[in-house]
Amino acid sequence: MANRSSSQMLNQSLGEQPFRRRSLLKSGAALVGCSVLAPFVRVCAESTQRLLPYEEYAKHDAVGLAELVRAGEVTANELLEAAIARADVIDPKINAIAGTMYDMARKSIEQGLPDGPLKGVPFLVKDLSFAMKGVEASFGSVLFKGRIASTDSTIVTRYRKAGLVLFARTQVPELGILPTTESILAGVTRNPFNLDRTAGGSSGGSAAAVAAGIAPMASASDGGGSIRIPASCCGLFGLKPSRARVPIGPNAFESWGGLAVLHAVTRSVRDSAALLDATAGPELGDGYHAPHHEGGFLQEVKKEPGKLRIAIVRSMRPTRFVDAECLKAVAETAVLCESLGHSVEECTNEFADHFVFHELRQSHGITVLVALRRRVLKRLNELRRELRDDDLEPVTRIYFDLAEKYTAVQIEDARAAFFRAARSMAKFQTKYDVILTPTLATPPIEHGRITMTGTSQAVLQGLLDFMPCTQMANWTGQPAMSVPLHQTSDGLPVGVQFFARHGDETTLFRLAGQLEEARPWAGRRPDL
Repeated sequence: MANRSSSQMLNQSLGEQPFRRRSLLKSGAALVGCSVLAPFVRVCAESTQRLLPYEEYAKHDAVGLAELVRAGEVTANELLEAAIARADVIDPKINAIAGTMYDMARKSIEQGLPDGPLKGVPFLVKDLSFAMKGVEASFGSVLFKGRIASTDSTIVTRYRKAGLVLFARTQVPELGILPTTESILAGVTRNPFNLDRTAGGSSGGSAAAVAAGIAPMASASDGGGSIRIPASCCGLFGLKPSRARVPIGPNAFESWGGLAVLHAVTRSVRDSAALLDATAGPELGDGYHAPHHEGGFLQEVKKEPGKLRIAIVRSMRPTRFVDAECLKAVAETAVLCESLGHSVEECTNEFADHFVFHELRQSHGITVLVALRRRVLKRLNELRRELRDDDLEPVTRIYFDLAEKYTAVQIEDARAAFFRAARSMAKFQTKYDVILTPTLATPPIEHGRITMTGTSQAVLQGLLDFMPCTQMANWTGQPAMSVPLHQTSDGLPVGVQFFARHGDETTLFRLAGQLEEARPWAGRRPDL
């Protein structure tokens, strides 16, 4: 913030349209003031490369940055160096970056980026579920430290084809289990809006980095809310796509038994839609895929959603307490939706009657713990050794041991429970187009409340108290989104969640675009 006045003077001296300063910056006249411009422009005898002022970089979303690259107003190199400069300044405060790939990113630009829709945009990759050939992915775990992927995942290949510049990986809790991002390996990832609060999880590093302005969007995965939870905590837009909308390949077509999906956290709605356009669609050999969508999602963002029938569900069993701020966010959103022409109806009790929540939550636990055990055993096989006491965090180790007792019949029973829930949801949504809930039961919580270094009982209770409403979309496979429409009186972000019918991301993007226009959130930035 101390450089703001100098930056403004620089902008004034070089003109009001900053991206048209290239010819001046490359001229001899620019060299005369080299010492004055040094904090912002790297111009010297050896190089004419400039460092884009952060204020210019940060005011554009990913689609906007790509448009500037296509127009020749800025280069991919300039965007990358601006992102790196921001990361170097901000990450020591928030601990969002798990590992850097700066030289790899520079080399990708030097070799020539594909002419994709997001060409030149800096992009962050979650350190779990997004394998990159030759790059370490530690999964937030001591056991996995040093593990190098042998191939790119399908979605990473699609990122590259879209022209994205992948330059760093983001922090996760151990094996992505928690709705917070804290681990013995990497420490605590902090919320840019309040460093004493969680950034959410498991995609907390991605959300913290985007909220702090390191990049306009970052990859994220969601097996119980891990896109929507950190989006809510960090004031971002987070869409969980329908099951199998984005491929998990090449080594699988399901993750966590179909509960987990891949996408991103973004500042703008259109960025989420543009990225989904670039990554959606089945991979050759996939066992199943989401319902076909005609055309692109990006074009849907500016379309009217029509008059939607919206059901309000204030919580899901067994959670009873929802913070007043989260309920206020839902109430204000309901009023906003009505003002936009939608009909809104209270349906909390009616909704609850459609589902056997204790069975679904137990099925979720069985599915995730078995997947965890399988992943750990595979890693031990790679290392050709037995599990050691310090390989896993205490609760992770409890889960690993517990999963050994589950049977194949229990796993099949869990899948059957999810299928029944999907049919119940479809029946409920014959009356309602969209379901509105709190994303979380409380604003972002303090660090240390939900960790794998405590007890398993504390973790379970923490999940129920913090995130009662996000897992439903994973059980049913339907798309859901967290929209950053609310802030507490002390500036903490609070998201609201919308579910649509299975395969109907279109309605969510149209509604989100309408809400973003009616109550813009782009100007809400943390004071770092």
